[in-house]
Amino acid sequence: MQNKYQHLIFDLDRTLWDFESNARIALNEIYNEYGLKERGVVDFDGFEKKYKEINEVCWDDYRNGKLKKEILRNLRFELTLKEYGISDRKTILDISELYLYKSPRLTKVIEGAHDILDYLSGSYQLHILTNGFVEVQGIKMDKSGLAPYFDQVVASEFAGAKKPHPQAFEFTLERINAKADNCLMIGDDPISDIKGAHNVGIDSVYFNPDNNSPSVYATYTIQKLMELKSIL
Repeated sequence: MQNKYQHLIFDLDRTLWDFESNARIALNEIYNEYGLKERGVVDFDGFEKKYKEINEVCWDDYRNGKLKKEILRNLRFELTLKEYGISDRKTILDISELYLYKSPRLTKVIEGAHDILDYLSGSYQLHILTNGFVEVQGIKMDKSGLAPYFDQVVASEFAGAKKPHPQAFEFTLERINAKADNCLMIGDDPISDIKGAHNVGIDSVYFNPDNNSPSVYATYTIQKLMELKSIL
C-alpha cells in the first residue's frame, strides 16, 4: 500500500484545523466585545447556531459560483445580525473584519493532527487542497504549526474552480507533479473532497468523526486521524 501512494492531499478545515472550535471562540469573543447581548442578541448559542446556518448557505452559493468571496464575508454577518434587528453597516463590516482577523489566528487542531502528520511526513509528500480563502488559510497553518509538514498548499480559487469540480483536482495534480493513481485525498466533506476525488480517479479517505452517512465514493473511511496508520 505504501508503494501505491506517493502524495497525500489533505483538506484543511474540519480535517486538520478545528474549524468549529476556533470559529466558536472567535464568535464568542466578538459577541462579548461588541456587547451583542445588550443589543438584543440575548443568547450566544442561538447566535452561533443562526450564524452557522447562514454561513453554510452562503458557502454553498460560493462553492457553486453564485457568490463572490468579498460578498460572502460580509453577507453572512449582515443576514445573521438582521435576525436580531441590527442593520448598522459599520457594525456589520467591523464584526466581519474582526472575525477574519481573529479566527485564523486560533490554533486548535483536530485530535491527532500533529501526531499523524509526524508519522506520515517522512514517507509521503503532503499537500493541502482547500476551498478556503487563500489569505486566511496560510495564517491558520502558520499559527497552528501545520505549515512545515506540507510541500504544496493549493487554494481552489487559483485553480479557477472549487472542489468538487474536476478542475480543482486536476490543477492540484499539475502543481504537485503527480498522477491520480499515486495520490490519496483525505477530507471530511463527502461531496467536495470524496466525490470530487473519485470523479478524477483519486482514491480517498473519508474522515467521518461524527459517524454521518457513509460515502459510496470513499476508498476508506476513518473516524480518527490516527486510523490513517492502518491504511498507510
